[in-house]
Amino acid sequence: MTKDQCFYLGHIVSKFSFKGELQIKLDTDEPELYEHLESIFVDYRNKLIPFFIEKSNLQKSNLLRVKLEEVDEEADADDLLKRDVYLPLSQLPKLGENQFYYHEIIDYKAIDETHGEIGTIKFVNDQTMQALFFIDFNGKEIIIPVNDRFIVKVDKEEKTIYFKTPEGLIDMYLED
Repeated sequence: MTKDQCFYLGHIVSKFSFKGELQIKLDTDEPELYEHLESIFVDYRNKLIPFFIEKSNLQKSNLLRVKLEEVDEEADADDLLKRDVYLPLSQLPKLGENQFYYHEIIDYKAIDETHGEIGTIKFVNDQTMQALFFIDFNGKEIIIPVNDRFIVKVDKEEKTIYFKTPEGLIDMYLED
């Protein structure tokens, strides 16, 4: 299993007990969907290592307490601290018609209501306060905030996202 076949679930943030239990901070709006996992992949020295889960339960809002098989001592748990956790893409929840995961819209065509075709989505930066679409338009970069008010329609069959952006936003990038 490789990272491009998986999605980021969260990060191991702390130990819970002296018996090898760990807490994973989940990066999701719906942590309850992941409370009863059978297994996870841990990024260990740039390789995804599978671990089976003996038991788990949700702590607070987005902390998942897990007991992994063969992690029985504090030293074993220490070795897994601060590591990222992944799941196969097949375990992503299904989305509604106008919803999407960032990884699936890469290379989608971007069409603005006023400007027509404005390029191809190259990536989505979700590491900032506001997630951003980065669109390539003939070598120029157009940046559009990921905002439901700007997205008119997502056509997954045609691999196209239709936008209605605020006046002047696209023009700002197209000026010479």
